[in-house]
Amino acid sequence: MSEKKEKVYLPSSIKNIKTKYGDMMIANMKVEDIVANATNGWISMVISERREPSEKGATHYACVNTYEPPNKDESTKAKVSSDDDSSLPF
Repeated sequence: MSEKKEKVYLPSSIKNIKTKYGDMMIANMKVEDIVANATNGWISMVISERREPSEKGATHYACVNTYEPPNKDESTKAKVSSDDDSSLPF
């Protein structure tokens, strides 16, 4: 099992606004914060709804997506060990 990584929050102001065409999200972030967390020129982020809007009206927050899929070798080993029929009760 992988260890849980600490969230890296991106300072931002993200608001959900309603228009006559439907809901729209407005996100404001500093370029420096995005560049500092970029990998290979890309940044993957998760935008989640706040429990309560901030005093400035922000309804959402952003954090860096640090998920990495498991290595093929590790997932293959786990699958092989779970397919072992010797421990079946019948």
